[in-house]
Amino acid sequence: MIKRLIYKELKLCASPLSYFFTLAALLAFVPGYPILLGAFFTTLGIFYSFLAMRENNDIKYSMLLPVTKADVVKGKFLFAVFIEACSFILMSVITLIRMLFLKDFAVYTSNALMCANLSFLGFALLIFGLFNSVFIGGFFKTAFYFSKPFIAYCVISFAVIVIAETLYHIPGLELVNSFGFDHILPQGAIFCAGIFIFAALTLLGLKRSGKTFEKIDL
Repeated sequence: MIKRLIYKELKLCASPLSYFFTLAALLAFVPGYPILLGAFFTTLGIFYSFLAMRENNDIKYSMLLPVTKADVVKGKFLFAVFIEACSFILMSVITLIRMLFLKDFAVYTSNALMCANLSFLGFALLIFGLFNSVFIGGFFKTAFYFSKPFIAYCVISFAVIVIAETLYHIPGLELVNSFGFDHILPQGAIFCAGIFIFAALTLLGLKRSGKTFEKIDL
């Protein structure tokens, strides 16, 4: 049943913008640009699917199907994670290309903003996790209104981007933004922390959404 719900999400509920905005991962190629915005734009694409879902009364339609409320929540979360995974894979490929083949290009080595490295990927995962917990988790409090959770997510995610862009300017922390494979261990630690936090926030959002959605009388 879950597989069928995911298929429904991908074929019937997803806005074309959700797929299009996965290409925001290509921003990782752009020097002199806050490349973490690529992760934010990916979540913005998912947001448009939730907008279309609400306008089309998808929640009420889903409840007419032989599924539980918990299944409906899982379907939405799995759809979001699928889109995030597509974008993250593209980000990872671009990051590897930059670290392997473009590490000596002056346009990147002289870049004053965040480099595409493991630290960048860790922070991208953090942004995805925040979207799943703050926005999707907040949406399922009502299964209709999402202005407040989306605004809250925007404020928090942009704070994360500012912190990430500021972190390596602190004396002694320059290594988190080094290019190529220099200082790979501390960057790897940030990456591993990003994986853990993404998983924790997503599971937290899923559990909380299941509980709050069960209480809603549709």
